[in-house]
Amino acid sequence: MTAKPGPASPRSRARRMHEKAAYDRPAVEAILDAVPLAHVGHVVDGFPVVTPTLQWRIGDRIFWHGSSASRMMKRAAGTQVCVTVTALDGMVLARSGLEHSVNYRSVMVFGEAVAVRDPAAKEAALKAMMERLFPGRWAALRPMTAQELKATAILSLAIEEASVKIDADPPADPPEDLPWPVWAGTLPLRWTAGAPIPAPGLAAALAADPPAYLASFRFG
Repeated sequence: MTAKPGPASPRSRARRMHEKAAYDRPAVEAILDAVPLAHVGHVVDGFPVVTPTLQWRIGDRIFWHGSSASRMMKRAAGTQVCVTVTALDGMVLARSGLEHSVNYRSVMVFGEAVAVRDPAAKEAALKAMMERLFPGRWAALRPMTAQELKATAILSLAIEEASVKIDADPPADPPEDLPWPVWAGTLPLRWTAGAPIPAPGLAAALAADPPAYLASFRFG
């Protein structure tokens, strides 16, 4: 995708509030890289299913993982899916109930999910996920076993057809509502990480000295 191209097909074209839409690669990648939580929509046995999962981007593809026994992972491979990632940035309070809204950044990526089957490629993808979230942690972990890799399914999706919507506007009150005596404006929302909580049984020295990537972790 180049800067401000048209949508790849009618399914990715914004029908409402199209002025808030974008289709360029930097806009898509910025949201994917900022928010790890995604929802994957697809059809299983004729029924729509939307599953929450973690996603991460490597180059021009996004990845997500789950159990090899998962119905979602088994049925989604080789089928058309829609991966949605959304950041909720604020609550917008207007002078009427109708005009209340939210500020957000959202991206939808469409296409065929592809299973990653090669063990080395699976391990590389999982390492990329860990290093994106917690840089430097992978090397300190106990190495994955062959059985753990076998029990983990990974799907990927090319970032070829996607649409972005961003709303960062104040309340859209009509002029006749402006004198109404009620507070109106935006309540910004920020995702913040709390103090790390050591796992039960963690060695005292490790518990007392959390790694730097915990203190520097940021959403958004």
